[in-house]
Amino acid sequence: QVQLIESGGGLVQAGGSLRLSCAASGRTFSNYNMGWFRQAPGKEREFVTAISRSGGSTVYADSVKGRFTISRDNAKNTVYLQMNMLKPEDTAVYYCAADRAILIHNSISGYDYWGQGTQVTVSS
Repeated sequence: QVQLIESGGGLVQAGGSLRLSCAASGRTFSNYNMGWFRQAPGKEREFVTAISRSGGSTVYADSVKGRFTISRDNAKNTVYLQMNMLKPEDTAVYYCAADRAILIHNSISGYDYWGQGTQVTVSS
């Protein structure tokens, strides 16, 4: 089992920045690829970004490319999501997830463990 706890969400104006953190406990953190997903009201959960075990590979949804950056610190068992140039359409609950697959991917069903989420609200 891997327990994931997100933090760092909040209310920010459009154009602002937030950094989300996801602290992991349980199994060896560096054995897992990590991903961030989000779910806006009335919409399905969608992929945002993912990072490989070592941090050497990342992938982003087109909607956040160039604005969001995922990173991880395996010594601290933590993955981060730096969000810049935020837009009202980025408003959602953000979830981190852990995955044991060999390669990073954007498939929600492939992630094994999920956090409870943290709310991000971007005002216009």
